[in-house]
Amino acid sequence: MDRLWAPWRAQYIRESSGPVENSSECFLCRGLAEDDDRANLVVWRGECSVVVLNRFPYNNGHLLIAPRVHLGTIDALEGMSLTEPVETIRRMVQVLDRLLRPQGYNIGLNQGKAAGAGLPGHLHWHVVPRWDGDSNFMPVLGQTKVIVESLLEFYDRLKAELDAVGLSAPVQRRN
Repeated sequence: MDRLWAPWRAQYIRESSGPVENSSECFLCRGLAEDDDRANLVVWRGECSVVVLNRFPYNNGHLLIAPRVHLGTIDALEGMSLTEPVETIRRMVQVLDRLLRPQGYNIGLNQGKAAGAGLPGHLHWHVVPRWDGDSNFMPVLGQTKVIVESLLEFYDRLKAELDAVGLSAPVQRRN
């Protein structure tokens, strides 16, 4: 059996070992509350939504877009907490188009643990850039996904691109 050394996956296992219903255990809420956006991979903050790099990406550029409020169902969202994340998805796709030039996207949310939500207490959308052939032999035969850029390198490039297109929002600490 082939082994791929990936110690960063241990963090995922530790953090996903049960449902996260309260905001004190939620990595999104924790990242919003702390001052180190780069360490928490918080790329952009709006009044009612936030963009975070997925720490365990399916592809380079995999983003999580969430309302700032800790709610786990789409029914619980209303007003700007519902509409701003969708507008943010649209804007981030435009930025990723410029930055990465993907040929498509998987965009969606998993509501509830049974639907695959790894963080069922805080609703969030996944934005995954896709390219023809990105599901090559590595994940199919080798059961290994190749991510071409480190998270922090991509974080810096995405932040610079947000600055370049005028989408850098002032950091807002309101939750």
